[in-house]
Amino acid sequence: MTKYEAELVAMLRDLDDPEWLERPRDYDRGETGALFNDLVAHLEDDFATPCVSERDTQDSSEYGRVTVPADATVCGTRIVVCVSKFGSLALVCADNPGAFLGTGEAQTEGELDAADLDKVCGTLANLGYAIVPEELLECDYAGPSQLPWHVQRPTWWHRFFGIF
Repeated sequence: MTKYEAELVAMLRDLDDPEWLERPRDYDRGETGALFNDLVAHLEDDFATPCVSERDTQDSSEYGRVTVPADATVCGTRIVVCVSKFGSLALVCADNPGAFLGTGEAQTEGELDAADLDKVCGTLANLGYAIVPEELLECDYAGPSQLPWHVQRPTWWHRFFGIF
């Protein structure tokens, strides 16, 4: 595990409060929504196209998703950004979460262009989001929270982006 990944795991552990599964104790729906609106607007500007977004996801620790359409990307594969209700966590993936084991695999398979990924990650970083790689989120969950009974193999993704 790299130093950066270790710092991300430490951040996930800090955000993990067993009493607050769906959202953090200090969750501000309006603030989260405003930041998400900024994200959508910036991605639409960056890719010069309307992006589909889903927001305020019910019974989930994920706040919402924004999708850059396939026809606006170099490789012709849509880019999906998932945003958690916790700590401005964000996940970037090609096509859909789980379609590839991370952005590296998507790039290797020719489904994600480095410049497109840089645009998305730059926008997220400029807005203060913490980008968590899908590979890290797919690691076994090792925190104090009791995740829902329907989760067969709990992962960090289930904890911070999953349905409750």
